[in-house]
Amino acid sequence: MSNTEVENGKEKKSLNFIEAIVEEDLKNGKNGGRVQTRFPPEPNGYLHIGHAKAICLDFGIAAKYGGVCNLRFDDTNPTKENMEYVDAIKEDIQWLGYDWGNEYYASDYFQQLWDFAVRLIKEGKAYIDEQSSEDIAAQKGTPTHPGVESPYRNRPAEESLALFQKMNAGEIGEGKMVLRAKIDMANPNMHFRDPIIYRVVDTPHHRTGTKWHVYPMYDFAHGQSDFFEGVTHSLCTLEFVVHRPLYDFFIDELKEGRDLDDNRPHQTEFNKLNLNYTLMSKRNLLTLVNEGLVEGWDDPRMPTICAFRRRGYTPSSIHKFIDKIGYTTYDALNDFALLESAVREDLNATANRVSAVINPVKLIITNYPEGQVEEMEAVNNPEDESAGSHQVAFSRELWMEREDFMEEAPKKYFRMTPGNEVRLKNAYIVKCTGCRKDDEGRVTEVYAEYDPDTRSGLPGANRKVKGTIHWVSCQHALQVEVRLYDRLWKVENPRDELSRLQAEGKTALEAMKEMMNPDCLEVRPVCYVESCLADAQPLDHFQFQRIGYFTVDKDSTPGHLVFNRTVSLKDTWSKNQ
Repeated sequence: MSNTEVENGKEKKSLNFIEAIVEEDLKNGKNGGRVQTRFPPEPNGYLHIGHAKAICLDFGIAAKYGGVCNLRFDDTNPTKENMEYVDAIKEDIQWLGYDWGNEYYASDYFQQLWDFAVRLIKEGKAYIDEQSSEDIAAQKGTPTHPGVESPYRNRPAEESLALFQKMNAGEIGEGKMVLRAKIDMANPNMHFRDPIIYRVVDTPHHRTGTKWHVYPMYDFAHGQSDFFEGVTHSLCTLEFVVHRPLYDFFIDELKEGRDLDDNRPHQTEFNKLNLNYTLMSKRNLLTLVNEGLVEGWDDPRMPTICAFRRRGYTPSSIHKFIDKIGYTTYDALNDFALLESAVREDLNATANRVSAVINPVKLIITNYPEGQVEEMEAVNNPEDESAGSHQVAFSRELWMEREDFMEEAPKKYFRMTPGNEVRLKNAYIVKCTGCRKDDEGRVTEVYAEYDPDTRSGLPGANRKVKGTIHWVSCQHALQVEVRLYDRLWKVENPRDELSRLQAEGKTALEAMKEMMNPDCLEVRPVCYVESCLADAQPLDHFQFQRIGYFTVDKDSTPGHLVFNRTVSLKDTWSKNQ
């Protein structure tokens, strides 16, 4: 994990364990002093926040040590992949602030991988197995008991080669045959027990069309692709620790006698990003999208990078969060509140402050002259003097938050209540005189009188009152829609809960419906904001004073602005649990 140390009286950031490995390799002159990484996503869905951690590491290591990070799409499963996902992945990487040195695809190496597989067959190191996947799995054994050899393990190389060619010619149906590497059915590492390295897939590929009918498995394509490209540091998550020996094994077979001890890819593993109240499996996210439980991959309740972008998160806030949690060799469940604190910290420094009323009730200043309008000065961002200020119209009739009025208030209630004084932010001190209700007892108007000597900036403004509330002028306000987002799931660890419910016999869809937080989205169709937001564009950020941070949604039109709540001003979720 990245920590800080004190050196010569100054705070210095220490190396994480991967940076330490890279620096040691450079010190020893490995790989000719090169650093080359790769980010290898499968284009079978949109990237999620977990991928952001890998992106920051892969691209960040290359940038820090003067190397290059390439983008390589692991497109070895045409049944789940398409160009929509390819384009979305590129957009997300660039939004996070990175660009790749070269763009590669595993499909670029299909011919080389095929040739390697043919060589293994000819050397008696691979064979065609006609058993079902169930039979093959049953023969694998256990970590403490050796596996059982396939009855096809010793079939002649010529026969396996002919069948392999038929598989690729489209003459063998899916699931009828596979190509297995012949390694060691007694190896304690289960991945060495004659792993499947090719299978038949009849679906046309989004890049190669129908040229291929056999496709390499991940373990056969990944390391070799690293080798072909000259990757020096192959950074993977912890579940690939047990795959690393096989990664090295295939590279050793591929090198054909060449000395790669100081110039070969080395796999190093780090912990995944796990967040509470978050489900990040692409398979489950696809279910949410396909079943209409969310409104698409970029629904602001989703954990995808594009959803965080739409919700109003910034690239720098995600970088801050990843820097805080660091990189280790053990898995942990991180608190979503830490991610929220990172975006609060970022937006506090950059977002302009505006007044917005999201649960409006009318406030009438009864002694304020009818028809009069004053311009009040409002600071854009107290954290940034260079942000300047803007003018806000003040008039006799204002919108205020319904929660800021209470007809019968407790002793320590310092907002609007009959007989109590409050300051209208950037304007005057007013004293509440009463309210009006409809036939159902709902407050429709609040009345107050203002003190003209207490305008902000005048000597009388120094008079102290305990409460300050925000407002917008009815005459000048823009009516907008506000969407208040919260956790999608009501359980802290939805992955484990999903597994538990499925073990009870529920389908994934049924389990997800049961786990969903019913309060994950509240739409407020009638809200009011300052008129200065009329030209706000999608992804513009603002702090709605006393409420939270908001961004303009892509659904906005010039006549109908829609704002998404990025995050509240304070962490209100934890205290409610």
